[in-house]
Amino acid sequence: MNFIIKNIKWLMLVSGVLTFTMFYGLFAPQAALESMFGVSFSGTLENIVVRSWSALIGLIGVILIYGFFSQKHRVFSISVAAFSKLVFVSLVLLYGQEFLGKAASAIAMDCVVIILSGLYLFAVRMQRPTT
Repeated sequence: MNFIIKNIKWLMLVSGVLTFTMFYGLFAPQAALESMFGVSFSGTLENIVVRSWSALIGLIGVILIYGFFSQKHRVFSISVAAFSKLVFVSLVLLYGQEFLGKAASAIAMDCVVIILSGLYLFAVRMQRPTT
C-alpha cells in the first residue's frame, strides 16, 4: 500500500492532463461530442450543455493536477475526481450502452483511476493514527 501512496501523484498528473484536454469541448463542442461518443447535436441547448460539460470535466483535470502538486489537498482532489469519474462511468453503463464502443478508452481510463483512487484512499485511511 505504501507503493500506491508514494506514486498516486503520477496517476493524478497523467489522468489530470488527459482529463484537462476535455476543455477543448468548450471551444469545439461538436468535435468533442463526436470524438467522445460518435454523435452530433443540432440545437442551442445541446451546444450549451456540451460546452458546460466540457468545462466541468476540464476542471476535474485541473483538480487532479493541483492534487499532484499539493500533498495537503491530495485526498480531497482525488476524492472529487474519482467521484466525478464514477458518476460518468455509471451513467454511461446504465443509460448509454450504445456509446460504449466509442467511449471505451475513456471508460477504461476512468475505471483505472477510480480503482486506484479507492486503494489510495483506503491506504491513507489505514495509515492515519486512530484517536
